[in-house]
Amino acid sequence: MRPKIKIGVTGLNAIDNPGPGVAVIRGLLEASSFEASIIGLAYESLEPGIYMHDIVDRTYQIPYPTSGTDLLLERLTYIHEKESLDVIIPNFDAELFSFIKLEPKLKKMGINMFMPTLDQFEERLKVNLPKFGKKYNINVPKSESIYSVADFRKHKDDFEWPIVVKGKHYDAKIAYNKDQLQTHFNKISAKWGLPIIIQEFKHGSEFNVTGVGDGNGNTLSAVPMRKQYITEIGKAWGGIAITDSKLLDLTHHFIKETKWRGAFELELMKNKDGKFYLLEINPRIPAWVYLAVGVGQNIPELIVNLALGNEVEPITTFKAGKMFIRYSWEMIVDIEEFEKISTTGEL
Repeated sequence: MRPKIKIGVTGLNAIDNPGPGVAVIRGLLEASSFEASIIGLAYESLEPGIYMHDIVDRTYQIPYPTSGTDLLLERLTYIHEKESLDVIIPNFDAELFSFIKLEPKLKKMGINMFMPTLDQFEERLKVNLPKFGKKYNINVPKSESIYSVADFRKHKDDFEWPIVVKGKHYDAKIAYNKDQLQTHFNKISAKWGLPIIIQEFKHGSEFNVTGVGDGNGNTLSAVPMRKQYITEIGKAWGGIAITDSKLLDLTHHFIKETKWRGAFELELMKNKDGKFYLLEINPRIPAWVYLAVGVGQNIPELIVNLALGNEVEPITTFKAGKMFIRYSWEMIVDIEEFEKISTTGEL
C-alpha cells in the first residue's frame, strides 16, 4: 500500500512561457513511492490546470506574490484547514521568496517543502550572476544591471551588438541597436520592474539541465537537454535528452560548490569551441520536467520525498535520445466553473 500524500502545486498556467505545474503534477501522479492527491494553487481564474479535473482534485486561488507574506500565510492557513496539505511545490521564480520566508511557519503547521535557502536564492539572481560565476569558477557572459537606458552609456564600450536584455525575474529579448534596447527596456521594466540586466550575447547551441541537490553537495538527479525547437521568446518547445560529460561535470560542480538544496534548471550556451556559458539559474522545477520523468528521473517525486524527510537514493542513469515535443489543445469548460473560481476562489 502506497501512502496517500496531499500536495499543493502552483504554476498551472499555459501561456507562451508555460508554468511547470501541469508537468510537475503528471510526474507526481506517476510516482511509485506514494499516491498523490493534487491541490492546485492558482493566481488567475484562466489557468488551464484549474479545469483539468482528471489530474487536479481541487483548486484554490492564492494572492499574488506582490501582496506580501502575511496574506499568503493567511490564505494557506485557510487551505490547510480544509485540505490538510502534506507538501507544497512552488513553481514560479517570483513566488519563491515568499515561500522560502514562510517555510518555518508552514513546517510547524505540517506543510513540508524542499527548496533552496534564501542565500542560495539571492546569490543566483541575474543581477548577481557575474559574482556567482567568479566565486564558483563557472563561465558566465558579461552582464550589468541598469535602471535606465542612459545607464547603458557607462557600459557601451564593454559590449558589442547584439546584447540580451533581461528582466529580473522573466523575459529576455535580443537588441541589435539602441532603439531596440529602448523598446525592450520599456516593455520588460513595465512588466517586471527594475533593474534590467544587459548581458553579452553568446553565439552557439542552447542546452538546459534540470536536477536536484540534497543540500549537502550531492547530486540526486541531473538530466541535460538540448533545445530542438525554440519559440520567439527563447523557450524550448521541443528538446532531446543527451549525455555530455562536460555538461554533467559542470552540473555536479555547481551542486557540490553551492551545496544546492532542491530542484533547479541551468540554462547554458555552448560555443563553437565547446565551452559552456551559464546564462541563468532557475531555482525550481522547469516546465519541461516531464522529459526527465520520461527518461527515468522523476524529479517531482524526489522533491516530495525530500520534503517529507524520506531517504532518497541518487538517480544516476537516464535514457538519452528521447525527445519531448510540446503541444496545445482546447478544453471545453462550463462557464459556471469559471464563475465559481472567479467569485469564490475555489473549485
